Amino acid sequence: MSVIEPRRIARRSEPMFNAPLVVLGLIVVLIAIQAVLNWAPDAVQDRVVRDFAFVPGRLTISIWPRRLIELLDRANSDPAALQQAQAIRELRILGGGAKPWTLLTYAFLHGSWTHVLLNSVWLIAFGPPIARRFGAGRFLLFMAVTAIFSALAHWASAPMDFSPLIGASGADSGLMGAATRFMFQPGAPLGPSAPIGEPEIESIPAASLRGVFVDRRAMIFLGIWLITNFIFGAGAQTFGFSDAPVAWVAHLGGFFSGLVLFPLFDRPFRPPPLTGELAPDPRPGSV
Repeated sequence: MSVIEPRRIARRSEPMFNAPLVVLGLIVVLIAIQAVLNWAPDAVQDRVVRDFAFVPGRLTISIWPRRLIELLDRANSDPAALQQAQAIRELRILGGGAKPWTLLTYAFLHGSWTHVLLNSVWLIAFGPPIARRFGAGRFLLFMAVTAIFSALAHWASAPMDFSPLIGASGADSGLMGAATRFMFQPGAPLGPSAPIGEPEIESIPAASLRGVFVDRRAMIFLGIWLITNFIFGAGAQTFGFSDAPVAWVAHLGGFFSGLVLFPLFDRPFRPPPLTGELAPDPRPGSV
């Protein structure tokens, strides 16, 4: 008489709304900052934007002062250069230095309640699975790193732009890039096979970078993301979605930095624990 050992797969009963505290806490911080600034005097708001929003041109002329001299030389004959010179004066760029901290702090500022609430929705949608895989500390570090890469991508595309960059959408895009590494894997919610016993998100092995680009589901998601990012980003003003330009290249920088840097933050793979109901014995005649 032989018996198959009980093989059980852990099930985690999830409430309908169950986001990790680190995600909820970050959303609270973003909304609190928006509330404080919304009620603050205009002078305070202007000071915060000057000191904590990322301005690509400020970084550029701090590294290459010659670019500023060339800009001022053209200001009398070039309307675009004149407009940039006016922005330099309004933002008090000269004498303030590079302000390198703005590569991160810009992500905590938003232009309106719609802006911060939209970014909070994306954060609550993509943040929980990443936070569960990384843990709170790595999650916050990951958000910071993708925000910085997002700002650097924007800087590379518009080095002499003196319009302040604000908003957490670049870091949110990083979450989407990171999710692409495991959400389409077998056993994952969007994978090719239904999850057995609803395994924890941490137990799903991540795909290699090459594996992402050969996976049909992941490539469909990537294509849809790129198209919508272009339409709602590059064409925001053209199609009337926004009165201000949208830094869509910053979204690309956040997304692809999250996609590529994911393994540096992911914890070692842990196979799902075995628990649950007895599996049927495949051998006839056994009891």
